[in-house]
Amino acid sequence: MALVLNEEQEMLRDSARGFLEDKAPVAALRKLRDDNNPDGFSRDLWAEMAEMGWAGILVDEEYGGADFGFVGAGVLAEEMGRTLTASPFLSTSVLAATALKKAGNEAQKQEHLSNIATGSALFALAVDETRKHAPANTAMSAEKHGNGFRLSGNKTFVADGHVADKIIVAARSAGAAGETDGITLFMVDAKANGVSVERTSMVDSRNSARIKFDNVEATGDDVLGEVDGGYMALEGILNAGRAGLAAEMSGSSQQSFQMTVDYLKERKQFGTEIGAFQALQHRAAHLYSEIELVKSAVLKALQELDENYGMAGAICSLAKAKAGEVAKLASQEAVQMHGGIGMTDEYDIGFYMKRIRVAQEMFGDTAFHADRLAQMRGY
Repeated sequence: MALVLNEEQEMLRDSARGFLEDKAPVAALRKLRDDNNPDGFSRDLWAEMAEMGWAGILVDEEYGGADFGFVGAGVLAEEMGRTLTASPFLSTSVLAATALKKAGNEAQKQEHLSNIATGSALFALAVDETRKHAPANTAMSAEKHGNGFRLSGNKTFVADGHVADKIIVAARSAGAAGETDGITLFMVDAKANGVSVERTSMVDSRNSARIKFDNVEATGDDVLGEVDGGYMALEGILNAGRAGLAAEMSGSSQQSFQMTVDYLKERKQFGTEIGAFQALQHRAAHLYSEIELVKSAVLKALQELDENYGMAGAICSLAKAKAGEVAKLASQEAVQMHGGIGMTDEYDIGFYMKRIRVAQEMFGDTAFHADRLAQMRGY
């Protein structure tokens, strides 16, 4: 498949860009930070996104969604990355929608997918338990109790966990930490007895949560997919999240680069624009080439999720790793080429650097995905 957007996807990109530049510029994120907004995003803005069909971008039409596929979701994520739009799009519209579409039964789809599409319900995916991403190391217990389970353990770095209505959580129903067998996915009410949520304000002015589960009751109806066989379903959900984050970082890289090029054309030193200096031209040209590579890798990952979902793990890892590396480079080059003012809060560059750093770490950093690719190759 050609690495280009089709006409409908281009129209989606153009409409999203205009909407976000108008309704969700970086200034909006700055205000959310300065106001210490308890949600970390604007619910009014999220309602508008839902009305435009964005909340249900992955939801099938029969459940009220737009069913625009992973490429469509990636187009939106990339444009959100350009303006650093804070929203529950990744946690609800990408991760939760993917989980329900791929692992949910018909009753679960009927109950929850329409709520995702309308924006009336928020979800969070709780996977990690330590400071580094390692889904196979899940140790949180799902002890069989009567006809159901009791969930006990802690989760950290749960994006939008502080506002979620439902939490999709990975727990160990068999085996030991480090084993892929024995992991089960559950959908738990965020207000269920035994669930304690602590909001965590992150460096990127977004919010995540630490969540404690203390003998939380879960029934068989709360299980997503197979008991003890949830790891493969979890990997597919995470692959969708990784591709979404890669698309977001691609957008942030492109905007950081554009802001830097504009500055090089405006800033004068020794009577001439600093963009005329050959050393800076070389650095800008190198960064441009790297960003173009990322755009291709990200689009290929999204296309593979649409066309060959079960085999998309390798390209999603490649896209996530490459996007993280290049986004970090883009933000660092932007700060350096802006000079001292690049480090001041007055300029927006610092917001990009901080968001990129968090997105780079979420669902596996470059080292995690390099190891994952090596294991897939049998090295």
